[in-house]
Amino acid sequence: MEQIELNHCTSPAMANNTSVDELDSPIDRYERIGHIQEEEDDDLIDITDDDNSKSEINFRDSTQGLVEPLEDIPIDTGKYDDFHTIDWLKDIQKDRQRHKRIHRDRDKSPLNKLKAAHDAWSGWLVVFLVGVGAGTCAGIIDIGASWMTDLKLGVCPQAFYLNREQCCWAENDTDQLKFNDKGCSKWHTWAELFNILGDNAGSYIINYLFYVLWGFGLATLAVSLVRAFAPYACGSGIPEIKTILSGFIIRGYLGKWTLLIKSITMMLAVSAGLSLGKEGPLVHVACCCGNIFSYLFPKYGKNEAKKREVLSAASAAGVSVAFGAPVGGVLFSLEEVSYYFPMKTLWRSFFCALVAAFVLRTINPFGTDHLVMFYVEYDTPWFFFELVPFLLLGVFGGLYGAFFIKMNLKWCKYRKTSKLGKFPVVEVITLALITAIISYPNPYTRMSSSQLIELLFNDCGPEDNFKLCNYKHNYTLMLHTGNVAASPAGPGVYESLWLLLLALIFKGVITVFTFGIKVPAGLFIPSMAVGACAGRLLGIGMEQAVYFNNDWGIFEDLCKPSTPCVNPGLYAMVGAAAALGGVTRMTVSLVVIMFELTGGLQYIVPLMVAVMTAKWVGDAFGREGIYDGHIYLNGYPYLDSKREFVHSTIASDVMRPRRADPPLSVITQEGMTVEELENLTTESSYNAYPMVVSKESQRLSGLVQRKDLTIALANARKFQEEVVSQSQVFFSNHVPRYSLPGQPSPLKLTKILDQSPFQVTDQTPMETVVEMFRKLGLRTCLVTHNGRLLGIITKKDVLRHWAMLKNQDPDSIMFH
Repeated sequence: MEQIELNHCTSPAMANNTSVDELDSPIDRYERIGHIQEEEDDDLIDITDDDNSKSEINFRDSTQGLVEPLEDIPIDTGKYDDFHTIDWLKDIQKDRQRHKRIHRDRDKSPLNKLKAAHDAWSGWLVVFLVGVGAGTCAGIIDIGASWMTDLKLGVCPQAFYLNREQCCWAENDTDQLKFNDKGCSKWHTWAELFNILGDNAGSYIINYLFYVLWGFGLATLAVSLVRAFAPYACGSGIPEIKTILSGFIIRGYLGKWTLLIKSITMMLAVSAGLSLGKEGPLVHVACCCGNIFSYLFPKYGKNEAKKREVLSAASAAGVSVAFGAPVGGVLFSLEEVSYYFPMKTLWRSFFCALVAAFVLRTINPFGTDHLVMFYVEYDTPWFFFELVPFLLLGVFGGLYGAFFIKMNLKWCKYRKTSKLGKFPVVEVITLALITAIISYPNPYTRMSSSQLIELLFNDCGPEDNFKLCNYKHNYTLMLHTGNVAASPAGPGVYESLWLLLLALIFKGVITVFTFGIKVPAGLFIPSMAVGACAGRLLGIGMEQAVYFNNDWGIFEDLCKPSTPCVNPGLYAMVGAAAALGGVTRMTVSLVVIMFELTGGLQYIVPLMVAVMTAKWVGDAFGREGIYDGHIYLNGYPYLDSKREFVHSTIASDVMRPRRADPPLSVITQEGMTVEELENLTTESSYNAYPMVVSKESQRLSGLVQRKDLTIALANARKFQEEVVSQSQVFFSNHVPRYSLPGQPSPLKLTKILDQSPFQVTDQTPMETVVEMFRKLGLRTCLVTHNGRLLGIITKKDVLRHWAMLKNQDPDSIMFH
């Protein structure tokens, strides 16, 4: 390859006043080197640090024997390694420089104006594509899961691709047939396909057997696909999404295979009857769409900090399509998931959630022309005395949340440390068999959790003939008043009370063992099902108490015998919100999701009361929600902004090196050779090296990233023949004018030096250091005393120190 020969003597071209362009223009050289390097090193991301680096070469120093391979070409920065933390400030700075360059050059040509316009609206375009992708994936998943869930109960012979509700659309009583197993005349149970008619033992056994076999088969297929093709497709995904949005790198977690396998196995796992939901994993699916579409725009694909703005919008779209709650999705992203959420991300998240909801509404997977999953039409007002039972539901939600978090984390820890963790396929299959065998005898556990919640939210009318609505109505009074009068409960209601109690206990216990298995497993719907069971039980109790004690002073002025006073469906809705709030510790976003989910706008106050009570009670037993608990269990380096650092330690207590540690690896401004720097990067695995003026003074002068140093040295050796092992490397402008005879030309690397690294004194309180890591997204922070370097603090050091102060294992922070 043709090269510019620069040595300690004046080049012939310069001596003869030859044009630089006749030798080799900087642009030509940049394009040639960039082209070769792009082919040889796929791990590089081309990002220009200096606006003038493309157009100028400093030949003044070059004529004096100084080799400057990185002075006239863009500085190539390597991608972040797997399980490392990004440098938020560095990435944001690069984006600002890119934006300034585009803004400066936009008036030079019409093409540049077009590029500037594309850059300006690319943020809206990418979130639009993410919304379309998330809505499409959610529609397909909802349709597939509904169809496969009904396969356990029977099939539609005339059109096998229809689920039970769609098969019975031609019947007039689809609403009544929705909550039973028999369906309609066009829907055949498995026993009926074998010509075993009637409600007899043979029919029950055949249907029972097929229910268990279908659950076993679907669960086996789901866990097999996850294990074989996409191990990252298991679980909820929200703990990992929170960690990724905080700046952590997990390669492949948001990839194409994860998206495909998680979408398929999500339908299989839900259809298998396991006590899990698809709403949490839909956030993971939407973020996969966000990651994939971001690579269509280099502005986001090559900048990890900017990419996380797209992922925040994608998480909002995930909740939007999961519940049909676009506003709640935005608040969920803000409150629970996102780590960095500027105002423009709020707007784009809202737009992304809107597009996703519109696409899902167009697909209409529920076939009800409603976007929300559990649409209710309550018109019964709530009364002040009902705040007491709403508070009780909040207490129940907090207690259940604390119980679930503690038991689930214990079980998951046991799974990780015992032989059980070596057999994930066997665990899933066994759990599916146990769930199916126990679920079938109880009609409230036999149906899917979403269908159970819809039934419990239902407001009973006089035409409803299923057991939960078996009331002894006074039809004469109804005809006279025109209202649905309060009525005493019939035998079907009392039977349902016991079945609901058993369903509550079973789902509350089995979900502890289900959440965390190696299939997609969401927690929203199972938690809501437990709370809805408790709320319906309490609601029926309150309803009958008011009916039989209508002459009490608290009731007589509010509740009339001719009109219903208490709506048990409302209690189920409040109980569902309380249980979910106790498990996740969500507040504002949960209330908005619930009233968007049900359409019950007038019941915001009961929801707020229950959710806040659940959070207070749950926090009394532990302040972390289930997602934070799994983050700490897995050892992810996540600094929760909601946690308070209340310890009185200082920076010198946390910094490294400690007394027993080897000395800190540093780089001097001058005097080190290329070979010494190469040995340093090879023998050590540190991500960055502090730079000092000299080893004697130890005065801090900057910070060099290991990846940048490795690439710079490799490029210098590859493209400059004057650079040899004994070439001295200078990170300052104090370079000798002439090289001594017999000595190799020096190498100047100033552009990879961060001359303004974040530093604190050794007496800085750790509370301040923690806030710096949180608010600024730092990777490293240097510790000095009177300008002299003492040590370095990394994000992992902060987390280890925090864990040690809480009497936890500091080595549980597994990733670097």
